[in-house]
Parts: sequence; structure tokens; C-alpha cells
Amino acid sequence: MTRNGTRSQAGFWAACFTLLLAVRLCHVNVLWVDEAYGMAAARRILEGTPLYRGLWFDKPPLYAWIYLPCGGLDGWPLRLLGAVFALLCCWLAARAAETMFDRREGFAAAALMAFFLCFDHPSGLISLAPDQLLIPFSLGMVWAAAAGQPMLAGALAAAGLLANGKALLFLPLLLAWRPREAARIVAGFAPAAAAVWISAAGWWEPVWRWGAMYSREGLFANPVKEGVMRTLNWGGFHLAVLALAVPAVVRKHKHQRLLVLWLGVSLIIVITGFRFFPRYYFQLLPACVLAAAPAAAAPRQRWATLLLAAALAVPAIRFGGRHVATLRNDPAAMRDLALYEDAKQAAKALALRSRLHETLFVWGYRPELNVISYLPGASRFLDSQPLTGVIADRHLTSTQVSAPELAARSRRELTQSRPTFIADGLGPMNPALAITQYPDLRQWLSAYAVVARTDTFRIYQLRSTMTAD
Repeated sequence: MTRNGTRSQAGFWAACFTLLLAVRLCHVNVLWVDEAYGMAAARRILEGTPLYRGLWFDKPPLYAWIYLPCGGLDGWPLRLLGAVFALLCCWLAARAAETMFDRREGFAAAALMAFFLCFDHPSGLISLAPDQLLIPFSLGMVWAAAAGQPMLAGALAAAGLLANGKALLFLPLLLAWRPREAARIVAGFAPAAAAVWISAAGWWEPVWRWGAMYSREGLFANPVKEGVMRTLNWGGFHLAVLALAVPAVVRKHKHQRLLVLWLGVSLIIVITGFRFFPRYYFQLLPACVLAAAPAAAAPRQRWATLLLAAALAVPAIRFGGRHVATLRNDPAAMRDLALYEDAKQAAKALALRSRLHETLFVWGYRPELNVISYLPGASRFLDSQPLTGVIADRHLTSTQVSAPELAARSRRELTQSRPTFIADGLGPMNPALAITQYPDLRQWLSAYAVVARTDTFRIYQLRSTMTAD
């Protein structure tokens, strides 16, 4: 490679990273709930609590582990971590596309990946949550298979289970794509899957049993209609990459089978659970980007370039404005962060009363308070899902209990703990699920008194610690 070529590559990757980091730094002063849950678990790990065996966590382990490098801290370390992760996704997209097509296609795939990892729904984009964490495993698996390394591809497919249980669908994808290499794919998958299971010991009940129940419990009255509308909405914002992908999907070429299978499996992953949250659609992005790479890298007429630029301008304007507005704390942009803003008030109230080594238990799905209060946890529970049996997606408006036996058993365990503070972040919004509504907790709760209130929190303190003051 010439010196100019090396400089061009360095400049390209520097521009990608600059864009990725700039977008994420717009969120340096906020904490999205989807990242707060993983961060709260990481904080407990750093306190010495083993995941699953000492901490009830209903997501695969990478969701907690990914936040360990920044020490479970919010602010700029968290945003730098997110930018590095996004850059890894872009690099893997480039390597996969270059292996399947050529170097120009590799740069095109990386550029498209960088763009759509900057201009999408902020709540899903910024959080390093299971759906986004699956992207590098998906890309790495396809890269390895295309490079003639089926065992490595199988191992990466299994490793994806560390990020998201839906990675189970990667194995049939590989087998359908490369049936002649099935034995070697399975030979790579089986030991890697065993290693994953060992490393995540104790995850059967919270991740798999709770996850299966979560998928069965519908959220929408008409999930088909909701799915069609949300998918069309996603397609509108991603029209440019979808239009570029069409030629690679409909024309005969050596990778057509892979791209069709990959897109089909990715769509199944999105549909699973019938929830259609924006973050679920991240699984479609790798397949779409690689399918779009050849057309994106090919010469085109001026009118086609203008149409492509116009299609890309839609998400850039829509979501770019949200990023800037979040940085400026504009009220319209902060509506989705209203609960976080109230959690900051609760954290201030706790800071005024707490002392070194005092502990906190949060009732409700409010993990942001676990993070920004900087108080150690006092029980095995980060939130009240396993204590009420009501899943987090509907706990603010519903009282439908999905796991009554688990909830009763978990509440008995909770009464054996003695946190200094209890923050009820659910009762003020759904009084029927307030911590005071459970008869089997009343004697335990009688040792506490309300010491502070915000719009969405009731903060209790252990009476004996108040006496000591």
C-alpha cells in the first residue's frame, strides 16, 4: 500500500471515530435507562458481588461486563467507551465487506455503519444494551465464514450468547449458508457454547426462564399492526441503505444466499417477542449495511447521488437535532429523560443524608439511581421485577403479575437484607405496586421512615441510622 493510501485510511478511520465520539459526547450529561441497568450491575460486580449467583440480572453477562472498563462511571468515560465500541462495529463491517467483495466495499460498509450508529433513536443508539452488543458478533461470524474459517464462525456465533440469547439463531443461519461445512461449524459452536454457559453460571432462571416469559407476554393489543407500523417507520429512516441493498439481494451472485438468509434471520430476531422497540432493529443493520456496500461503492449518476444524499439527510436531521438538543438540555429533547432528571433530585436527597458504606435498595425499574447515587447495593435485587412479578415494560401502568411464585420467594429473601435507604421509584407512578402494598413486606418496612420525596420517588431511611445521627 502506498503512503498516500495509508494516510487516506488513517484519515477515514479518524473521521469515523470523531463523528462517533462527537455524537456520544452530546449525551455526556445524561444517563439512559437501558445503559443504567447494565452499569448498575457492573457497579455491583466491582463491589465484589458475583453476577447471577449474588445478583439477580435478567440479561446476558456482556451487558454488565461491557461497562467494567469505564469503572461503572457515567460521564465522558462512558461516552468514550461507546465510541470505541461503535468503531469496532465499523471496522468489522469493513473487514467482512472487504472479504466478501473488495476494499472499496469495505470502506462503504464502514461509512454506512458509522452513519447509522450516529443517526438513530438516541435511547437505543447510545445504550450498550443486548441488541446493539450483538452487532460485532454478527459481523465477526459472517467475516469468519466468508474467509473460509467455519470453526471460528461457529465459535463467534456461540459467543454471541454472551450478548443476547437471540444469538441462538446464528447457528441455523450458518448451517443453512454453508451446509457442507456443518461439521466444522458445530465443532466450533459446541465448545464455545459450553464455555459461555460456564462463564455465565447461574443465569438459567433470570436470563432464560424470565426471558422466555418476557417474550410470551405481549405488550400491544394488536402486535401485527404495531410491528408493521414500526417496521415501516424504521424503513423510512433507513431508506438509503435499504435502496442500496436491493441489487445485492435480487441479483444472482455468490453471496446472495447469505444476504437473503441473514436478512431473514435478522427480521425474525426483531419480531421475536412482538415488542418492536427501536433498539431491536439494530440486528437488521449489519446485514443491510453489507448488502448495500457494493452499490454504495459503485459509480453512479449525479441524480442517484442526490437522491441518496436526500435519503441520508432525513435521519441526519431528525436525530442529529435530538443529539444537539440533548447537549443543550432543551425541554423537548429531555422529555424522554424526565425520569432521569427526577432521579438526579433523589440522588441529591440521598447525598445529603448518606454516609460512607451506607447502602441503597431501589424499588421499581430505576437503575439510574443505583448508578448516580454512588451507594453500594444491599440486596441481590437491582430492581423490583422479580419482587412484584410485573415485567418492566408495563410496570408503570399495569398490575399484571407474570411470575407470582418467584415474586413471593424473592420478597422473603429481600426481608433478610437491611439497606440503609430504600428508594421507591414505582409507587408514586403506579400506587398499586408501591412497596407499601405488599403485606409480607410491612413488618420489614416498619423499620424505615420516609425522609424525602420527589415527583417519582419516596425515600425511606432505616430508623436506627437516623437515631445515630
